[in-house]
Amino acid sequence: MATEDACKVHSLRGKVALITGASSGIGAGTCVLFAKLGALLALNGRDVENLNKVAQQCKDCGAAEPLLVPGELTDEDTVKTTVDKTIAHFGRLDVLVNSAGILAMGSIETTDLAQYDKIMNVNVRSVFHLTHLCVPHLIKTKGCIVNVSSVNGQRSFPNVLAYCVSKSAIDQFTRCIALELAPKQVRANSVCPGVIITEVHKRAGLDEEQYAKFLAKSKETHALGRPGEVDEVAQAIAFLASDAASFITGVNLPIDGGRHAMCPR
Repeated sequence: MATEDACKVHSLRGKVALITGASSGIGAGTCVLFAKLGALLALNGRDVENLNKVAQQCKDCGAAEPLLVPGELTDEDTVKTTVDKTIAHFGRLDVLVNSAGILAMGSIETTDLAQYDKIMNVNVRSVFHLTHLCVPHLIKTKGCIVNVSSVNGQRSFPNVLAYCVSKSAIDQFTRCIALELAPKQVRANSVCPGVIITEVHKRAGLDEEQYAKFLAKSKETHALGRPGEVDEVAQAIAFLASDAASFITGVNLPIDGGRHAMCPR
């Protein structure tokens, strides 16, 4: 029994996991770690070339070949097709990881409705829709949901207004669905990363020099004195998806080197 209990932290063996945002960053890192831990994977991402590379990395870990379901999750038909193909291929769903998301700079003065709508559609509406369609299948398996939020949902930062609003919405979404689904033994949690070294900030508009300064500043804004790595977030996602977290639901877990606890000095 002791050995079985110890393995809970390190195993996702046989669990069917649908992971979005799988073609880059935290989503891609989560796919590879889940593959190492024995999960069966359905991967969604916008960049088909990168998605194929991630799938190959998963196979290189000895995992079964992932099911690839590429496409934009802002498209309602793509969301439905993603769920339908996953269930048709595996016959079940145990874990949903909502990792897809975008970042954009802008304040209340500079963020127009087009930018606001784009961020909310990707970061909130698509998560709502995909989760809504996955829940009946997760109820059958008593599965779980892990959302990727941000410290920006818990703390306020200037010049990323729409992004902060979207992540705050995800935190509340996580708590609400956790309470709704708990009687059916489906767990829902989120991870809330601080600054993690990915391409997301560059895609939001930072050039190499600006990004270098941003990472340097992160040494001061994070209590542990550095930005985080993708695998550090992926490990937390894997824990929350595993049986080791069987009594955890409704949690928005900071993976931010202490940034959520920081105050200006």
